[in-house]
Amino acid sequence: MFIGDETRATVGAAAAAARLDGLASGSSLIRASYAAWREGTATTGPAAGIPELVAVHSRGPVRRGAVSVLALRWEAADAGGQLFPVLDANITLIPDGEQSTLIGLEGVYRTPAGTGLDPVTARRAATATIRSLLGRVADAITGPAGYGEGQVSAGPGRARGAAGQGA
Repeated sequence: MFIGDETRATVGAAAAAARLDGLASGSSLIRASYAAWREGTATTGPAAGIPELVAVHSRGPVRRGAVSVLALRWEAADAGGQLFPVLDANITLIPDGEQSTLIGLEGVYRTPAGTGLDPVTARRAATATIRSLLGRVADAITGPAGYGEGQVSAGPGRARGAAGQGA
């Protein structure tokens, strides 16, 4: 399913880009991804067979003018141990005035194989997972200096928007 969400951070684009770079270059983006996966898949209730997230890959961020884009892939393992992508997305930072940055996430979320999740439950899990990740990224970008490099928020962030667009 196609997904997207966005939030606004009260920090300039240059500072936001530096924080995103710090988040991606350390282990914080990986920790944020695992925490978001756990939180999002917990919304499916007692559904059996949901695999664990096993790999997080990122590339970037790459600056294109004033815009920064980080490519992200999450992988899980099916019952046979074969890796498959569950998320391919871009996290984008777009200047929104001098002291504000729009943080967006757009991509494709695949339901983990073998879960038997109905489409409504799968969309709910995808929405919760993406909102959690985007909130954690926003918290790291707007947190105190050094926050993004070594920490991620423990709870859901403040992301809002139109998660789960498309099908």
